[in-house]
Amino acid sequence: MGVLLALLAMLCWGIAPLLGKLGLVHVHSIAALSIRTLFAAILILAWNAVFGCCEHFHAIPLKNLIFIILEALLATLVGDLAYFMALKRGNINQVTLIISSSPIVTMLASYVFLKVQVTYLQLIGALLIISGLVLVGLKFKI
Repeated sequence: MGVLLALLAMLCWGIAPLLGKLGLVHVHSIAALSIRTLFAAILILAWNAVFGCCEHFHAIPLKNLIFIILEALLATLVGDLAYFMALKRGNINQVTLIISSSPIVTMLASYVFLKVQVTYLQLIGALLIISGLVLVGLKFKI
């Protein structure tokens, strides 16, 4: 089931930049991000109301809440704003390929801060991603 959900996420994240690029024509990046975030928040709050997930909020320890809030600041606020601004101003293919390399940052940070071991295959995969980014950065045209 995890693989199917990951494939669904891949499809959504693969199509979403096209819609974002189209939606950003003549629209300020911050306005677009605000609309998207507000819409998502309304849907999530409605989900919680319908399925009764709000009862779990009070059980979240303060330390975990702080980490969740910091993740929101990095991913949803700063990361999404940078993404929208890059998408508006840049080449959609370059922007999405660069952003898709974020697992390399995660892998390095988890090794440094959480002491998660990195396998040789993961390291080779990261090097292949970096190589791909270098190739994307070259100005070859098909």
